[in-house]
Amino acid sequence: MSRFREPQHPDFQRLNASISFDRRLWPYDVAQSRAHARMLAERGIIASEDRDAMLKGLDAVERELTEDRFEFEPGDEDIHMAIERRLTEIAGPVGGKLHTARSRNDQVVTDLAMYTRERAEAARVAVEALMAALLERAREHSDWAMPGYTHLQRAQPVYLGHHLLAYFWMLARDRARFEFARREADRLPLGAGALAGVSFETDRRFVARELGFAEVVPNSIDAVSNRDFVLDYLNAAATCATHLSRLGAELVLWCSSEFSFCELPDEWSSGSSIMPQKKNPDAAELLRAKAPRVVSHLAALHGVMHALPLTYNKDLQEDKEHLFDAIDTIELALAAATGMIAGVSFDRERMSEAAADELTAATDVADMLVGLGVPFREAHGVVAGLVRTAVDSERPLSGLTTDELRAHSPLLAEHEGRFRELLTQESWLESKVSEGGTSLARVRAQLELARATLDGPPRS
Repeated sequence: MSRFREPQHPDFQRLNASISFDRRLWPYDVAQSRAHARMLAERGIIASEDRDAMLKGLDAVERELTEDRFEFEPGDEDIHMAIERRLTEIAGPVGGKLHTARSRNDQVVTDLAMYTRERAEAARVAVEALMAALLERAREHSDWAMPGYTHLQRAQPVYLGHHLLAYFWMLARDRARFEFARREADRLPLGAGALAGVSFETDRRFVARELGFAEVVPNSIDAVSNRDFVLDYLNAAATCATHLSRLGAELVLWCSSEFSFCELPDEWSSGSSIMPQKKNPDAAELLRAKAPRVVSHLAALHGVMHALPLTYNKDLQEDKEHLFDAIDTIELALAAATGMIAGVSFDRERMSEAAADELTAATDVADMLVGLGVPFREAHGVVAGLVRTAVDSERPLSGLTTDELRAHSPLLAEHEGRFRELLTQESWLESKVSEGGTSLARVRAQLELARATLDGPPRS
């Protein structure tokens, strides 16, 4: 007997169905169903022999799904109904008892929470692998000079190890975000029923223990309507993907002929269909392109949730494709980034040559004048004029004469020896002694802190 007189329109069936993409939730649905069946028997809601028949049937369903022998039918709206339908075929009418004290509303969100919790942990592990690769390469290149940039213009020299550690700290924050998403998914929704709870004395904490949840969601309405943990995962993934896009962009620049700072490993590069000499950084380019894809999933789910009245609405079915694609994308991007960082080779001589531009010592010259009592803004103007004289005459700063120095500031002529000492590359690098700076002593201290951070618990 059905509530409806007319059958569903085929196009509505296609619109309404989620079986094409939610199949990946089957391991969680089977595990949840086992825990639910045990709880029902524990509470005397079903007989123990019914529980045993359900568990045996679920074992058979699991084998079929694992071995790719499960036959889906046109009427299977989603993976949850497909599993229940097959269980009833195997176990008989007792299979229909499995849905006692359970709604698809709390069933679906529980599967999704289990899946998100697992993938958030997997992402955290993948982030740590990339952090470890960056830390190792930073240690190896702790004293390799390179130009630092602002506006993609050479600004001040830094050590390559210092530059790579910037990405390490970005990822440390990503790790904390994924860990937060994992914890937010670690509350059991099952037992909320459709929205108001169920009419049986169930034991939700029994199920939570069976499924490894830390606690239960305390409000049945919130339990079925909540997708914050999905948003939390997508937020972590979107920010992480954005960080990877910045890393990818720099690798693309650095391995170009114009920079020639590094060469990517062959296994993470592609050739050209027409130009045999090309070695293209396609993996790094894709790190750039994948980021807006993940960010768009976060924005789209925020759109789904915006102004959505409580409790369950079919709109919430749209959570899965956004989550699934973001998970697949970020996990692959992290693997690619880790492979590239582990295998990239840097050209020390080329980077040092690029970092030897004396104009990058301009700030140090201004700081010298400040140390001699000149206000910084005045010192900034003096050195800007000095740079203009050097550029207009196509000479380095060290090529300026004593009289030219005096014309800009008598103090420069008076302390000419100190001025010329500042124009050596080592001086520029080692002058940055503030905490977090690029002097070698500070980089070494940062390496120790990074190692302790990697080995310790993630920061929230």
